[in-house]
Amino acid sequence: MKLISKRIGEMIEQYTRISGNPNLKVEDISGVNREKEFFEPSQSVGKDTSKYKIVPEGYFACNLMHVGRDKVLPIAFNHSGSDKVVSPAYTIFKVTNNLLMSEYLFMMLKSSELDRYFWFHTDSSVRDGMSWEEFCNVELQIPSIEIQKKYVAVFKGIQENIDALKSGYDELTEICDEYIRKISATTKYEKIGNYIQQTSQKNEDRLSLKYVRGISIEKKFIETKANMTNVSLKNYLVVNSKEFAYVPVTSRNGNKVSLAFNDTDNTYICSSSYITFKTKNIEILYPDYLNIFLSRTEFDRYARFNSWGSAREIFSFEDMKNVTIPIPSIETQKAIANINNIKIQRKKLAASLEDVLNKLCPVLIKGSIEEEGGFNEQV
Repeated sequence: MKLISKRIGEMIEQYTRISGNPNLKVEDISGVNREKEFFEPSQSVGKDTSKYKIVPEGYFACNLMHVGRDKVLPIAFNHSGSDKVVSPAYTIFKVTNNLLMSEYLFMMLKSSELDRYFWFHTDSSVRDGMSWEEFCNVELQIPSIEIQKKYVAVFKGIQENIDALKSGYDELTEICDEYIRKISATTKYEKIGNYIQQTSQKNEDRLSLKYVRGISIEKKFIETKANMTNVSLKNYLVVNSKEFAYVPVTSRNGNKVSLAFNDTDNTYICSSSYITFKTKNIEILYPDYLNIFLSRTEFDRYARFNSWGSAREIFSFEDMKNVTIPIPSIETQKAIANINNIKIQRKKLAASLEDVLNKLCPVLIKGSIEEEGGFNEQV
């Protein structure tokens, strides 16, 4: 069978079913990220969620208004086995043509080439969105169902591994949270100031630019985004393995505090405007255990409420020392930290596999089209 050329609009149809529930919480709402996957909880939720839309299993959700802003088409395919709920801004659709598998279409929509096409065809509105009509006019080359099934099987095999890792992550999160709840209810809270100390170790030009790190609001060390041209690293602060760093200015990132824990074996350096610290004795307060509490939204709320200043609100190291957490036996701390670290590793592995899958999709599409061969024909 030769390749078939068909417009997307000939193979799909819009779908609209509203939730009817005005009181959905942020945990009930899904968003779609740049990696073209659903994520929960959503970053925000309206006061009235009754008009939020349902995305059934096997359906797509895309936000055509954000194509210009994101330079990718924010789209996700619901393969979770249950309904998703998304903002009214999303367009929901399903595949209706038996010449096309939903998973194969999703593989095609993951390609950077189509993203560039979508971005080029955004309108001149404030949001630089893409119209539904323009989206439907995109022409695709479709191989036979038999070939689609062959390449979709590879895609689904990797996706199932990702889903299993995410499921394990969710289960470990529940276990870890249950431990924290029990400890919080039965263990005395203490100020961590008795167990931590500021480090303030200067780099002295020992480490080079490749070791410079910034901190994201996701509480991770990241490659620096600062312009480092002719910047001296002499006064940069050293962050050794199992040490912490945070940005004391808390008024820049909404309700998030930019704090990170160096859980690697590497040594990093960061801006001298940061504050770096460590636990005094890891056999009394285990740093991985402390990181669990400093990564929670409760800490972010506490730090923001206890930040002081006029033009810039600051959460000083003295303020950090006043943070209280339950401190059980070191054996219990390590047990909880080990569960949390396994959870983090699962999340990293799932993210790594998702990256592999995103890069593999264009290869699979190319392979399927080359295997079909022949001239395009209009149907």
